[in-house]
Amino acid sequence: MRELWLIRHGETEWSRSGAHTGLTDIPLTAAGRDEAAAVGRYLKARPFALVLTSPLQRARETCRLAGYEDAVVDPDLREWDYGDYEGRTTPEIQAERPGWSFWIDGVPNGETAAGVAARAERAIARALPVEGDVAFFAHGHILRVLAARWLGLPPEDGSLFALGTAGVSTLGYERETRVIIRWNLSLSA
Repeated sequence: MRELWLIRHGETEWSRSGAHTGLTDIPLTAAGRDEAAAVGRYLKARPFALVLTSPLQRARETCRLAGYEDAVVDPDLREWDYGDYEGRTTPEIQAERPGWSFWIDGVPNGETAAGVAARAERAIARALPVEGDVAFFAHGHILRVLAARWLGLPPEDGSLFALGTAGVSTLGYERETRVIIRWNLSLSA
């Protein structure tokens, strides 16, 4: 493996509203489909040795519209399970829990940061032996945790990496050191 390409899915109704979208399987909006097509134009059918996608339709559709129809579905790339906070926005949650922070306080009846980190580490381990670049089509929080774990940081440090819809990022090496090569490249549709 030379580089890991991280591609977040395009816009959905919930990503536009700021609602936490974990396991709810919602489609892309028209703007999200346009964003996915823009990712495809940017990648220009770039050959990847392996393309992995979350099983959730917003990531699979982004992957397909970007031109990678033969991607392998990887359950480890699904989004964080937000438990009781699924479909709710941060301001709504903070109205009940002032000062609440997703990254610090977690989610009741949902997945822990350690659980998400374990999935991210399995995805990285799947990519490491591959000869060539690997693309991950997935979601904001899992990709942010994946980047943190790539760098040897705790999963909560994923909070430091903003990632917009259809954002393209690349992880790789500088000599033997794991680095971020590019982060959150935003493409206009």
